[in-house]
Amino acid sequence: MAHAFADQPECWPALSLDSWKDTCATLHMWTQMVGKVRLRLTPLVNHWWNVPLYVTARGLTTSRIPYGQRAFEVWFDFIRHQLVLETSDGIVKRLPLAPRTVAEFYGEFMEMLRSAGIEVKIWRMPVEIPDPIAFDRDQVHRSYDAAAVGKFWRILLSVDAVFTQFRSKFIGKSSPVHFFWGSFDLAVTRFSGRRAPERPGADAITREAYSHEVSSVGFWPGGNGVDAAFYSYAAPEPQGFKEAAVRPGAAHYDKSLGEFILLYEDVRGASSPTAALLEFCQSTYEAAANLGEWDRKALERT
Repeated sequence: MAHAFADQPECWPALSLDSWKDTCATLHMWTQMVGKVRLRLTPLVNHWWNVPLYVTARGLTTSRIPYGQRAFEVWFDFIRHQLVLETSDGIVKRLPLAPRTVAEFYGEFMEMLRSAGIEVKIWRMPVEIPDPIAFDRDQVHRSYDAAAVGKFWRILLSVDAVFTQFRSKFIGKSSPVHFFWGSFDLAVTRFSGRRAPERPGADAITREAYSHEVSSVGFWPGGNGVDAAFYSYAAPEPQGFKEAAVRPGAAHYDKSLGEFILLYEDVRGASSPTAALLEFCQSTYEAAANLGEWDRKALERT
């Protein structure tokens, strides 16, 4: 039976970083607060897979978080634009998503948790950004453009579907498709099955994240002088990876970032964005796997 959506036209909305950069920065901080609660209350899973958020039919969720004899879930609802907390004993709390400072949102979020009987302390400093400001002191980030956030979430829905399709072809170890709130990107990672050489000077987080050989592909809304884009890298990077011929033609290796880049606008403008993105995922993976001498016959579904 054909999927019901198979004949529907693809719709990938335009969303340059400049058009919503203030809202993006604010939402980034809000997702970090929520993600840090999950990090604080869940046991470590390999490569920090216990910390990301997940794309849902309404937004982004922590999934279930254990709390003593109870459990709870926090999710961003980007349809009604609210943050929702729901517990296993039936408590439901909602916090509107609207323009307010990060400091105000932090206070309201922590009070929402306390009012549901959830006591948790998180490190108040944002991570993976330049010049971080503690959540409870951040009066700088205060924007929320609901229309832009809705577009961003719909892009995540489309990308998540493509990444899930790409992931299905691999029978070796693979990550879920997950949203890292630190780097604010959606990613999926394949593993060769071999341990990687330890990185000189790597911190504990990096050592855990890259303990094994990987080929990773992701999407992020932009930064570091790059607009919204897809990326792909190999770690450790095999010799010749930088020079590999990848597809589609608009993709290129960015030496400053150390990864292949394909701008979102180039995917959005393709006759089939899904096909263009799958081509990028597959060709960059093949470059990593072939040059890295992965056992592809054992790792891939034929």
